[in-house]
Amino acid sequence: MRDTLLLTFIALCLTVTLRYPFVGMLTWAWFTLMTPHQLAYGVYGIPLNTLIAGVTIVAFIIAGEARKIRVDTLTIMMVLFGGWILLAQNFSLNPENSAPYTDRLVKTMIFVVLCAQMVNTQLRFNAMVWMLVGAIGFFAAKGGLFTLATLGQFRVQGLPETVLEDNNHLGIAMATILPMILYLRTQAANGWVRRGLLALFALTIVAIVGTFSRGAFLAMIAFAGVYWLRSKYKITIAAGLAMLMVPTIIFMPSKWTERMTSIGSATEDASFMGRVDAWKINYKLAKDNPLTGAGLRNSYHPEIAATVDPALAERARAAHSIYFEILGGAGFVGLAIFLMLYGGAFLLAWRIYLAGRKRAPNDWQASFGFYAQISLVIFAVGGASTSMEMWDGYLLIIALIAALSRMADVSLRGDKNPLEIYGLHTRKIQRKHPV
Repeated sequence: MRDTLLLTFIALCLTVTLRYPFVGMLTWAWFTLMTPHQLAYGVYGIPLNTLIAGVTIVAFIIAGEARKIRVDTLTIMMVLFGGWILLAQNFSLNPENSAPYTDRLVKTMIFVVLCAQMVNTQLRFNAMVWMLVGAIGFFAAKGGLFTLATLGQFRVQGLPETVLEDNNHLGIAMATILPMILYLRTQAANGWVRRGLLALFALTIVAIVGTFSRGAFLAMIAFAGVYWLRSKYKITIAAGLAMLMVPTIIFMPSKWTERMTSIGSATEDASFMGRVDAWKINYKLAKDNPLTGAGLRNSYHPEIAATVDPALAERARAAHSIYFEILGGAGFVGLAIFLMLYGGAFLLAWRIYLAGRKRAPNDWQASFGFYAQISLVIFAVGGASTSMEMWDGYLLIIALIAALSRMADVSLRGDKNPLEIYGLHTRKIQRKHPV
């Protein structure tokens, strides 16, 4: 039954896509973010995502939207990063092993580049944000209820054989969408929708705690700190977050508390020190192959790790860091391009926020720029401890920033002091940001 419903729904979406290409983009985003075929049986393993992508691209061309492509700095950086990943594959130390990961990341970059081009109205923009929140929010709501029902005795996990299967990955993904939930609350006119989003926000915090992930917990603390710092209503924000987070933490069993307190003694933790060894391996691989690295995920293999440090060969494993994964897989140049893309998106969101609040105190573009900055900070913190460089969610936020920059006619260039982004001028902010 699940297979029939899924295939019927996809067939309907693809039929509509031939007339309205953006429906295909939404379907593509849903399938990429939520991986609904993992919840079915007979369609498991069928490349439905490739079919959806193909039909969407064809419809995009036939409808003439391809002629409306506008190039911006952020989109150029996306294309450059995807191109460099392809180049790194050509110089991979083990092409057969790195090929599937290269294929996955390049397809993701194609998706986000097309998204940045096709999102050209406020309706499309908000529809894509709803898709992101809805896809990850489904697992957040489910995980939050599971944590409450089991009294926090079991970990919240993602779907098997997906990017978010690991509890750490799922926790950080959920933390990243917290600001997006708040953005949608600022846009919702219906009171019940606003209350529903607030409930989802609360369940997401419970679910993050329920993952037992130290990295996700730190990402959530980063969210609370940055949101409080950037907000004009610090007492209200602090009280609201405390009412959500403190009872949840107290509610968790002692084994959760013991795990979180181990953060302070990371150098004595075997798991953390194993990650440090993996970082060393990736750094040394990049040092020996500075331009293109060793190829994505090749650092996981002992025989490749042995070429740079035989003593650490047995410690070859996932780097558990988006930065070291890219460094080892695509070299110093690949990491530099990635950091320029990420930093450029961060600064561009700031520019959108400043430009929007000049137009109106409740400008929707300013609101998104404000919350997008916080999302990027959260993922930057959480990504330092997880191998999530291939997750579509944060790249989708970057794509939306690129799309909004063209809609708002804002570029990376400006004469404002970027230090304002850290909340040093919060008294000047006129925009009201509700909890």
